[in-house]
Amino acid sequence: MTNLLIDIGNTSVKASYANGMKLEEPIRYEGGDLHSFILGLAKQKKVKTIAISSVRVEEGASFSYLESECDRLIVVDGGIKSPIINRYKRPELLGSDRILAAIAVNFLFPGEDALIFDFGTALTIDFLTKNGEFEGGNISPGIKSRFKSLNDNTQRLPLLNTPNRIVSIGTDTQEAIENGVILGLIFEVEGYIEKYPNYKYIFSGGDAIYFAERVKSSIFVVYNLVLIGLARMAEYYAKEI
Repeated sequence: MTNLLIDIGNTSVKASYANGMKLEEPIRYEGGDLHSFILGLAKQKKVKTIAISSVRVEEGASFSYLESECDRLIVVDGGIKSPIINRYKRPELLGSDRILAAIAVNFLFPGEDALIFDFGTALTIDFLTKNGEFEGGNISPGIKSRFKSLNDNTQRLPLLNTPNRIVSIGTDTQEAIENGVILGLIFEVEGYIEKYPNYKYIFSGGDAIYFAERVKSSIFVVYNLVLIGLARMAEYYAKEI
């Protein structure tokens, strides 16, 4: 039976139909009519389960209109019952994208301690034990957030984009900003890897490949972790609940 998976991120929406854990090619949406987009997908195919993750907080947001389009509607938050154990102090405050990434990694790398790096608007670094326990993690600004912060909070520093090339020491303002942002992130990531040896290191998110090419350690790049986590949740709820 086909399920519909919806990952609502900070800047775009990704959706996919799935049969079990096999996902179709994701569909990306950046328009303003989110609910019409989702409803259109729900009506396009007969689906058993619709599983949704959203990191946006929108006043009056509700997905109840989808209940008539499926047998089961799952709107994921950090406090939801799942295949892993959530050790966050207040699980309900954990972003759904983070818990779903951990659920996906637990499925893809069972029995492994893992560090999950998600390179997006924010850089999140999350810890998953080999016993399937989400221990928590850390959050810092991602690439674009760092560039924007420097521009927003100073009078003379320009707004820059991710460079193709960096050097060790900047010899002009542009190089100094580019190197400071990118090397700062690289050193941050490598610091975690050095501190936690013998873990599986999983990179995901829009800038994952960029950093995978620049970090010395052996890592795994996995696209669409949240969608994989949603597929796992749809399967879990079909069997367990």
